[in-house]
Amino acid sequence: MWKYPIKYDVIVVGAGHAGSEAAHASSKMGAKTLLLTMNLDTIAKASCNPSIGGIGKGHIVKEIDALGGIMGKIADKTGIHFRMLNASKGWAVRAPRAQIDKAHYSLEMKKLLENTPNLELKQFTVKDILCENGCVIGVSTIEGVIFEAKSVILSSGTFMKGLMHIGDSNFSGGRSGDLSSNTLSTSLKNLGFEIKRLKTGTPPRIHKRSIDFSKLEAQHPDDNVRFSYDDVEQKLNFKVPCYISYTTKETIEVVKRDLDKSALFSGKIEGVGPRYCPSIED
Repeated sequence: MWKYPIKYDVIVVGAGHAGSEAAHASSKMGAKTLLLTMNLDTIAKASCNPSIGGIGKGHIVKEIDALGGIMGKIADKTGIHFRMLNASKGWAVRAPRAQIDKAHYSLEMKKLLENTPNLELKQFTVKDILCENGCVIGVSTIEGVIFEAKSVILSSGTFMKGLMHIGDSNFSGGRSGDLSSNTLSTSLKNLGFEIKRLKTGTPPRIHKRSIDFSKLEAQHPDDNVRFSYDDVEQKLNFKVPCYISYTTKETIEVVKRDLDKSALFSGKIEGVGPRYCPSIED
């Protein structure tokens, strides 16, 4: 193992949405911060869908922005469809939601972080949390490098010993096309932490050319809907509609017929689907 010559105040492991915010907040408070990610080209990648905000979640994005965060600003820059949900109801339950250009969102977040003072980004896979006399002192990586720090923040998301299910097949991975981090969970367990598994679901992708949009209901974006309280320049000068479809008796029969291929309903995994983002079989 080679010890990196610089000692940091804070190391953030994982550069998803939470890790990006944590690293930005830490560095803006004057802490010398290192952000470690397995892939510098997938920073803040929207894994599940291109949506930011929504009922409940939109309030959180606005609160993050009020505290100096960056998610809302990047969403405003790269959004291609904005709506205010529950617009006919009271202000307490109204919720902004945006569909973003996923590639541009990730690039803009990476550019912002790369230009943030006190913050360094490096591509490494963390293997162990290093402790001494009951206190964290840094991390080690599978590449054989030790990074020292006074504090370590874990924001590894779905990558810690990730297991992906597609129908009745399953395989190791943190996200489609990405490896999982299998040693970090073991390190935490060896330190006395209890390890549990969380579940999330991702909708299947379909080819745009296979859709007959004339049979769908167009939903056009609302005007003047934004997340950030700052006046953020929009990078994309075009907006696109969303399209609404409905299930039919035929689609319900297809789901029922193949329900045994669902990892959740076949008993391969256990869990309860999210209230506001259920899978079709739920």
